[in-house]
Amino acid sequence: MSVKERIDEIRSLLEKYNYEYYVLDNPSVTDAEYDRLMQELIMLENEHPEFQSPLSPSQRVGGIVQDKFKEVTHKRMMLSLANAFNEDDLRDFDKKVREITGLDKVTYMAEMKIDGLGMSLVYRGNLEYAATRGNGVTGEDVTANVITIKSIPSRINIPDDFEIRGEVFMPKKSLERLNKEREQAGEPLFANARNAAAGSIRQLDSGIAASRGLDAFWYYFVNASDFGIRYHSEALKMADSLGFKTNPERRLCNGIDEVLKYIEEYTEKRPSLAYDIDGIVIKVDDMALYDKLGYTAKTPRWAIAYKFPPEEVITKLEDIIFTVGRTGKITPNAVLTPVRVAGSVVQRATLHNEDFIKEKDLKIGDYVVIRKAGDVIPEVVRPVKERRTGTEIPFEMINNCPVCGMPLIRKDAMHFCCNPHCDARQIESIIHFSSREAMDIEGLGERVAEQFFNQGFFRNVKEIYTLANHRDEIISLDGWQAKSVDNLINAIEKSKENSLERVLFGLGIKEVGVKMAKTLARKYMNIDNLMAASEGELLEIADVGPVVASSIVNFFADERNIETINALKEEHVNFNYLGSTVKAADSYFSGKTVVLTGTLMKYGRKEATEILENLGAKVTGSVSKATDVVIAGVEAGSKLDKAQALGITVLNEEEFLELLK
Repeated sequence: MSVKERIDEIRSLLEKYNYEYYVLDNPSVTDAEYDRLMQELIMLENEHPEFQSPLSPSQRVGGIVQDKFKEVTHKRMMLSLANAFNEDDLRDFDKKVREITGLDKVTYMAEMKIDGLGMSLVYRGNLEYAATRGNGVTGEDVTANVITIKSIPSRINIPDDFEIRGEVFMPKKSLERLNKEREQAGEPLFANARNAAAGSIRQLDSGIAASRGLDAFWYYFVNASDFGIRYHSEALKMADSLGFKTNPERRLCNGIDEVLKYIEEYTEKRPSLAYDIDGIVIKVDDMALYDKLGYTAKTPRWAIAYKFPPEEVITKLEDIIFTVGRTGKITPNAVLTPVRVAGSVVQRATLHNEDFIKEKDLKIGDYVVIRKAGDVIPEVVRPVKERRTGTEIPFEMINNCPVCGMPLIRKDAMHFCCNPHCDARQIESIIHFSSREAMDIEGLGERVAEQFFNQGFFRNVKEIYTLANHRDEIISLDGWQAKSVDNLINAIEKSKENSLERVLFGLGIKEVGVKMAKTLARKYMNIDNLMAASEGELLEIADVGPVVASSIVNFFADERNIETINALKEEHVNFNYLGSTVKAADSYFSGKTVVLTGTLMKYGRKEATEILENLGAKVTGSVSKATDVVIAGVEAGSKLDKAQALGITVLNEEEFLELLK
């Protein structure tokens, strides 16, 4: 047997054993035998590099480090699904399907809606590439990371084009292990399995992805009709036979009533599953009906996703503590007995303000109902008053800042600390200044800012730019190495080159958000011009009202703020506008109200908005009679329909790009 033949033999055996272990959960060899074969394969590949392959089982452990992910255009669009939130929505869906098809009863396939990252695999015998959903038209090639998932076959017994789609996810056990490791390392925890899976797949180092314990289920054989398959259920069986891991919890349902019973059953089973789900997907089983049922601009009419209502759990309100924001705003926060909600452990939730707590009649020691708004943000819904014992402590709002001890003042429903030198306010100001939409200093997040502040490396925004003076001290701290410190110092140095609008937003001028900062930067071009502007002059700018104008003037009248600006200038921080080289007055879009809809291929929504605003346009989110132009990308929906009905100018992407020239 030649070396090449032995390598091929071992690879086939290891692929077979991976399938038995990770898909069938029924291994036929011991771990020792598997490891022996793997070591032999690695040795042979190292001795004969001409036979190495990125699809070899030896690459399942990762080892590829990339500079960036390349874009992939999907052969067929990866559409999203319309949502149903209750029984009425599902019956409406069923009614429309029956009306269009003329059937009295429709057979549906009901499947778990996995809470993970959508993925497409394209094969021609071997795996050609794995791509994320992206915007549905283009995604990112993440093959090097996906191939580390051992349940995914690197080759199949079909030489022709074959595309299958599914969901890469992180099992609950993997998330628990990963968060335990991150906690021990002092790193921020992943909020849920979905975020963890997405973050793992987008690692440029495939070795990191390999260590995360990811898995995948496959649920849609895209070109099944090319193989003479008519039914979705048959397509899934073929996927099984080819070695793909499909979800065994799926069920064929004869009519919508059986679908509803399935949903009821799995609503109860949801907590016991080894992975997170956020709903149930219902698909018409007969794929011959798909073209007849058709598509909307964004979704197929032959499938729908039932979304579970927000999960509510009961836990104990152990205490109410207070935090201080950069503006001095005091926020009460619930300290909860840790409890798992919608995929992650919750032990804190904001209580907003004094009135919120009193309206809900919350007391320390109460058992409370909590849920995640949008399955993301923890919120306290109500107290469970029937479980009160009389030992609960009524809430009382504090009168002094919990950090500096200065008296608080109440304005509207909020309480504020008015001490500008309060440590908590300074830390929050540093965090805000370094944030992505401000100076975008990568690595200077909340935990690091608080650590460095407490170490005395900086005490305010201007001292961020002297952090290099403390390089050796930082390296001596646990968790810091020379490379990570130098990366942070370089990020701080790079931030000096940012355009005026970023530093304006970063300074934390009350009432000046990201959009207003851009407006002011385009108008005044540098900080000195803005500092000299009167309240009356500011009021002449569109979208600047009396409150905003007064806040800007008051900010620059404060000597402490001028001292900060001058100190930043001494550190060579840029205070000039570096926006578009095209003058807004010369642009077609100058002074026009523009709405973006659909997906643009060249620019993301945020980038296109920034370009338009730099050219003097006002970008809004909804179409009305005041709209001048609608720019319509792929899958433009109801906004395009409304624009056409109102006779508003509509530009496609090609026309938009031509006008930008």
